[in-house]
Amino acid sequence: MELEGKNALVTAGSRGIGRAISLALGERGANVVVNYVASADAANEVVEEIGARGGKAVAVQADLGVSEDVARLFEEAEQAFGGLDIVVNNVGINLVAPLAETTEEDFDRTVAVNFKGSFLVLKNAARIVSDGGRIISISTGNTRVTMPMIGVYSATKAAVEQMTYSLAKEVGARGVTVNVVLPGLTDTEGLRPEIRANADGIIGMTPLGRMGRPEDIADVVAFLASEQARWVTGQAIGASGGLS
Repeated sequence: MELEGKNALVTAGSRGIGRAISLALGERGANVVVNYVASADAANEVVEEIGARGGKAVAVQADLGVSEDVARLFEEAEQAFGGLDIVVNNVGINLVAPLAETTEEDFDRTVAVNFKGSFLVLKNAARIVSDGGRIISISTGNTRVTMPMIGVYSATKAAVEQMTYSLAKEVGARGVTVNVVLPGLTDTEGLRPEIRANADGIIGMTPLGRMGRPEDIADVVAFLASEQARWVTGQAIGASGGLS
């Protein structure tokens, strides 16, 4: 229970990797604010599961691409448990398309959610997180291993990494650590069919020889949120089975 007494916010915390992170922080003792965009049922299931394991959690709806929503999310998160010690910036939609065929509408939406959404989360986290707190972003191993048809997606995630490195130097004097985790191919319900259909090729390139599980990523995040990671900041941590 190394996170007992800590208050955490996990954006997009109701599904996939975000869900696993919410559960991992909760089972280690943190009070968890589970953010969701559309599915209240999925978020409430995570809240109930954390509660069944003896933890405390609440669900808060907010569209991470909308400034007013993100500001309200942080206000409600603070009110829920009396402050924030851990913020997990898990924001992302995965645009898969050749650059020549990517529409401006798809580009704008991907930038609005992945880049602007992360900016808004990190901006609020930097102001609100407690001294000695933790800010952790989720990027992708595709910023290290180039693949076709994900250029825009990877570019938005690279921007998240750069904001992470800079923010670490801005808040370090308060003892706040800021890091970013780079998952590889991860088996979630949201994995796009065209990616799943070609998973064998990516698995073949992965030294540990399998697809990642959400829990693999969540355990890395939980470590970075803990006291044991107090001397780790401004780092990009690969969680890809050695692929990146």
